[in-house]
Amino acid sequence: MMNLDFSFYSWDIISKFVLKGFYFSIVLTIVATIGGILLGTVLALMRLSGKKWLDVPATIYVNGMRSIPLVMVILWFFLLVPFLIGKPIGAEMSAVITFVAFEAAYFSEIMRAGIQSISRGQVFAGQAMGMTYGQNMKYVILPQAFRNMLPVLLTQTIILFQDTSLVYAIGAYDMLKGFETAGKNYGRPIEAYLLAAVVYFVMCFALSWFVKRLHRKIAIIR
Repeated sequence: MMNLDFSFYSWDIISKFVLKGFYFSIVLTIVATIGGILLGTVLALMRLSGKKWLDVPATIYVNGMRSIPLVMVILWFFLLVPFLIGKPIGAEMSAVITFVAFEAAYFSEIMRAGIQSISRGQVFAGQAMGMTYGQNMKYVILPQAFRNMLPVLLTQTIILFQDTSLVYAIGAYDMLKGFETAGKNYGRPIEAYLLAAVVYFVMCFALSWFVKRLHRKIAIIR
């Protein structure tokens, strides 16, 4: 029978090994979310522009990224980017670039659905007021689309946070790596992985509960 011992874990061990990785996982999630939404919105507008020279490359990019496993994209960027620029950029920076580029494809589809959910009447109303296409999008369509899609955007962000554990494949020091390092140093790798799973579960469950509450409030406002 396996004997599990979690008594060796203390705040000193957490602060020494885990907090550094936790900080990177959170920063990676925030940066990838903001960058992914910005780039994803541009891709969504390109796909909705009605111009083939914008629509086709954006469609190829989005469908291509969504068809490849994230861990493969992480490995490709980790190996390819240093080769292209002629110098190493580090596992952490490679992870940031990868996640922004990859998540943009998913955020693009969310934003595209949000934009398409706005009635055409509001588009025509903006045009009747003399707004340009850009002004109409900035002041009328995108604010409403973002509000409508906020729960879905946050849900995708939770999935993104879970996926940050995949940077383990390139040696980046994320939260999972922090737990693993602590477990190896104290000869308790199984306990370390179990604790990591519990922390991921608690954080993601709490965030999912918050998103559900937010979704209900937005539904009431509508």
